[in-house]
Order: sequence, then C-alpha cells, then structure tokens
Amino acid sequence: MAKNITSQQKDYSQWYLDVIREAKLAEHSPVRGCMVIRPTGYAIWENMKAELDRMFKETGHENAYFPLFIPKSFLSREAEHVEGFAKECAVVTHSRLRSTDNGGVEVDPTSKLEEELIVRPTSETIIWDTYRDWVQSYRELPILINQWANVVRWEMRTRLFLRTMEFLWQEGHTAHATESEAREETEKMLEVYRTFAEDFMAMPVITGVKTASERFAGAIDTYCIEAMMQDGKALQAGTSHFLGQNFAKAFNVTFQDADNQVKYVWATSWGVSTRLIGGLIMTHSDDDGLVLPPKLAPTQVVIVPIWKNEDERTQVISYIDSFNRELRNAGIRVKLDMRENYKPGWKFAQYEVEGVPLRIAVGPRDATNKKLEVARRDTKTKEIIDVETVLETVQNLLVDIQTNLYQTALKRRESLTSIAQSYDEFKELLDSKGGFVYAHWDGTPETETQIKEETKATIRCIPLDNPHKTAGKCMVTGNPSEQMVLFARSY
Repeated sequence: MAKNITSQQKDYSQWYLDVIREAKLAEHSPVRGCMVIRPTGYAIWENMKAELDRMFKETGHENAYFPLFIPKSFLSREAEHVEGFAKECAVVTHSRLRSTDNGGVEVDPTSKLEEELIVRPTSETIIWDTYRDWVQSYRELPILINQWANVVRWEMRTRLFLRTMEFLWQEGHTAHATESEAREETEKMLEVYRTFAEDFMAMPVITGVKTASERFAGAIDTYCIEAMMQDGKALQAGTSHFLGQNFAKAFNVTFQDADNQVKYVWATSWGVSTRLIGGLIMTHSDDDGLVLPPKLAPTQVVIVPIWKNEDERTQVISYIDSFNRELRNAGIRVKLDMRENYKPGWKFAQYEVEGVPLRIAVGPRDATNKKLEVARRDTKTKEIIDVETVLETVQNLLVDIQTNLYQTALKRRESLTSIAQSYDEFKELLDSKGGFVYAHWDGTPETETQIKEETKATIRCIPLDNPHKTAGKCMVTGNPSEQMVLFARSY
C-alpha cells in the first residue's frame, strides 16, 4: 500500500489531513464545512462514546433526547447566551419546497414560519424550558441528564474533526437544589473528562478555569481540560460549566424547598465532541499514519496469514484458529485478514497507516515451530513469541502500548512547557518553541485582549493545580499578579 503522507516537519496541517485521508477516518461533504465520518473514524467515536456513557451512568446520569429545532425566541431569554451564539446559528425560515416549471425546486414563499427555528447550536434553552415542567419540589432534584446528539454552528473556517459546521457530541444538563451541589457536579464532570482523556485517550491534560472572556456564553464559571499537540498548539478537549441560576431565571424553573420556600434551581452543563478524534490524531500519530491507544482502537490486534499454496493455507489457518479464539474470548478486538487479493506487505502497510496497535504475522514455518511474529505500531519493534504465551503477551503489550503512548505525550508536553518572566521572552518562546507558556497577567480583559491581538496566544486556563501560584508582576503592564496563568496558541 503506497502511503502519501506529508511529513509533520514539512507541513503539519497537511500531515494532519493526509493521516485522516489515508487512515480513512473522514472526508469532506458536499455541504461546505461538514464531514462524512467513515467507518473507522466512526468506530473510534463509538468506542469513545461507550466509555464516556459508562462513566456518566456510573456517576448517576441518564440519557434523554431533546429536539434539533429551537424556537428563535428561546435564545433571546438569556442575554449572554444569545450574544455568544447569534453569529453561529443556522435558521429555518420555511417549511417546504415546491416544484418549478423547469423541473427543479424552490422554497415555497407561502410556507414561511410564524417563528423561525434555530438548528441546535447547544441545548440549554430548549432543555431549561422543558425542566420548568419537570421540577416542582426539591424531591424532583437533582436532574442529571445527558444527551448524545449533533449540533450545528456556522463556522467560516473549518478543519476535519477539529472544527466543522456540524459535529457529534454529548451535552450534559443538570439541575440542583443548591449552589454547592451544582459546583460539585461541575467539578465532578471535569474529573470524568480528565480521567477519560488520560486513561483512555492516553492524552495528558491540564485542568483549569477559563477567564471571563473565554467562558461559555451564559456561564458563571467554565472549567476545561487543555491538551498539547505535537506541533506546540493547545487543544481545548472538553468543558464543564457552572451556570448558576441564569437559565433557571430565564425560563422560570423554580422548586419548593423543604421549608416551603420557592427558589430557583442551580444549573450545570458539560460536553465533549468529535473534536476528541482530532486530538487523538495529533497527540500520537506519526509520518507513517495513525497511531491509536489500544483502549480506543476499533481493532486492537490484526492477524495476517501468509501462505504460498493450498497446503500451506490449510496449515496456517488451522494454526491461527488455535489462538484466535482464545484472544477473542478474552475480550480482545481481533481482526483476521483473509483477503487473498492483497499481498502481506500491502496489508502490513495498511494496518500501520490505520494505527492498529498490534500485528501478528503467521506463516507455515511459524505454524510448524509453534511461533508467532508480533509487531507493535507505537515503537515499530517486532518479537517472536511462543504460541502458548500469546494471550498473556498480547494483553501485556496492549497495556504497555497504552502506557507508552501516555508517557511519550506527557514528556513531549513537559518539553513544550516554559515560563516567561518578561513580555519579550514570552513572545520569543511562542515563536521559537510554541507550547504552553506560564506567565503573569494582571487579570484585566484589556491586557488579555492586547496579548491575544499581538501574539495570537490566549489564556488557555488558570490551572486548578497551579505549579506557579506565586504573586508577581504582569509581564505586559507591570501591575500586580496573583499567579501565573497558562498561555498558548491553539486550535
């Protein structure tokens, strides 16, 4: 299989697109800004979805589904929310088409809607309008709901997985009797995201709080997980929002507490999307294609049989049957490639591009000697093992690959993390090295805007576990600063 992948060093953006194309993860749609997610890409999303769904349910959440269309008037009820999303909304104005004389179709002008409908950019408004009917007493609280859905945000500049006009995601929306419960929920779900990113994606992240200008529209506080990509740019990988009582007041969601006092509920929302697949690609992959952590790989082990004649074919297949079933019964996701119209070398190259963590090659000599050749995708190393040890060896290797990918990404992030004592040093680090830069900031939006305009770097977060929580002076203004914050250029 001929690989056509630009090197990361030559053109990182093109490399990213080449990996997606060659690994058959996704492609551009006829609709500008949208994507077709191909089976391999969707299988990765399904594995992500399955693990996250399990984690959500283990923390007491249930799945529900709310409409794709939102009445326009709903968005105007929370001022900051509508301001944040107004320029990204797709609007439905008519309900039908009609035929034209030339055999085409046109919008039927008589079908204009009395109230336009917004195609869901996020669901806070429609969900909080619904919650008003669900909540009367403190006994109905908390409401812990998650939704798996698609959303549309009218992006002008798009990139597969990272930023598309339509994307898949989950959005959690919870209602609580007290502020402390809602804040606890916000931080709990942030920890779920951190655990998922690090334990399943093998992608180290920094947890923190966004500045006021970077908050979700309508939130009191936005928490995030921030990851570092191989090119030195940051990626916001997930967010969890404490919404206070803003949406409850906008949609009049109240409850009667144990003392018969009527109060507004407290709210949270939280979400991750198919953007995680982009983060997965840019965290681990190389110039030979996709690299996947075993916990999320659609295929964890591929078996490639090799034979030259029918007798060898019979011998090899019989031998593979002796251990293939053992691997599958242990819950390992195994693919046996029996295609006869492709040579083994072509298959090896294909599975390297597709990022399958382990490849087992089996020929007639292996069958005779009761051996197997096992190749790792992450280190590209091979070893010959006894067939009696195949299950133990494969299980250990999958664990080791998962750990190695995380440790490699963590070491890279550490090498791409710097401290700037002055504004000149800050700008030099961004241009020469990139990555995360800790620096003092005076806490004002004016200084934050100046830095963004002059360097294209933003405050990614104020880390929760800040290793540089010491007072100092803002690198730009010289005004007092309580602690260093985390800057980076980002996707």
